[in-house]
Amino acid sequence: MSTVAQADRVPLHELQPHIDAAWARQRAHVMAHSPFYRALWQGEAPPRSLRDLAELPLSDKSQLRLSQAAHPPFGDYLAAPRTLVNRLHRTSGTTGQAMNLALSARDARITQEVGGRCQRAAGLGPQDTVVHCLNYQMWMGGLTDHLTLEEAGATVVPFGVGSTELLVRTILEVGVTAISCTPSYPAVLERVIAQKFPGLLPRDLGLRLGLFGGEPGVDDPAFRARMTETWGLQPRNSNYGVSDVFCNFASECEHDTHLHFMAADVLHAELIDPDSGAPKALEAGESGELVLTHLVRDCQPLVRFRTGDIIRVAATTPCTCGRTGFRFSVVGRSDDMVVVRGLNMFPTMVAAVLNSFAELSGEYRIRLASPPPYDTLPVEAELAKGVSETGELATRVAGEIKARLGASASVTLLPAGSLPRTEGKTRRVIREGQ
Repeated sequence: MSTVAQADRVPLHELQPHIDAAWARQRAHVMAHSPFYRALWQGEAPPRSLRDLAELPLSDKSQLRLSQAAHPPFGDYLAAPRTLVNRLHRTSGTTGQAMNLALSARDARITQEVGGRCQRAAGLGPQDTVVHCLNYQMWMGGLTDHLTLEEAGATVVPFGVGSTELLVRTILEVGVTAISCTPSYPAVLERVIAQKFPGLLPRDLGLRLGLFGGEPGVDDPAFRARMTETWGLQPRNSNYGVSDVFCNFASECEHDTHLHFMAADVLHAELIDPDSGAPKALEAGESGELVLTHLVRDCQPLVRFRTGDIIRVAATTPCTCGRTGFRFSVVGRSDDMVVVRGLNMFPTMVAAVLNSFAELSGEYRIRLASPPPYDTLPVEAELAKGVSETGELATRVAGEIKARLGASASVTLLPAGSLPRTEGKTRRVIREGQ
């Protein structure tokens, strides 16, 4: 398998011999079988030590897209015979052209094992029946995340998306205790419960655990408080991943809401300055773009792959839960960042402000009608049910954004229910003028 049993609880210095051996094998594999990386490295061999990995150029999603366009369907970074491809997935395409993902049987098994570590850390186990409400239609979040839930020992209900009334009845009839979905999906459920199940409240469904992933939002304390109050469950950020790398390799635990890195035996992490690409120390207090390298991958190995995710490292010491990976939070995506008069604004930052207002539903969009530069941040925020705009709320919201984030904002308040609820990932930044 090339994994280490319970690697998420093994100190890094004890894992190091395994990591070094895994990189030696992976280095040889990529050099021998990946035309993409041979071209990127201009024939130079990658360093023998991961400590010197920054000598190599970075790779990114735009390069992979060009590779797949020129060498369909998997690109010339496919480093294994087609006969070894055991499974095909496709990315959601949220940030551009959807990508074809090829997995060998070993790739798939390792993916499932690492994801299972994450779901267990979040509190899922054999005592649970979990309903999985992500799209099964090729997206890795469907089948693959389903298998990670099974890996944690739970009974899994493979529901997918759609038929929300049936989902509510299924939760009640089967005795489901946990739900796996995007953070925005409970809002869809709330609307259907209110319309189709008179007298039933979300907390009446009896869910004890919400396992969220696929989009930001769970890190916000106000969102968590709202979920707990409305649903009576414990919200957990249990499913952080990058589809091209691993569908799920980080999760929180019951002791710490920061994400725990769970894949040190099969995945090497770096931190870089997102603007210059210069390496940064992966240590507590640092922030930067997360860069990842497969230590074990047959079909589409990636080396120094820019995830586009800006993270902040919270700790590198073991957690109270006993897990040893570094802990971090995701600030936002570099492609979702909006620069307002030199200030870097991420949707998660705006959400934290909006969720502090009880008069708002928490739904919002940042709608950019023209290309940059921007003097103000254009925010559309939805009112909570039963709340009417009094003429001064928008001013108060804009003032709070200015006070907490430093940027001027133009805030438009919309009636409750105006913004669409989605069963998949919700786009918060709409770039109409680009």
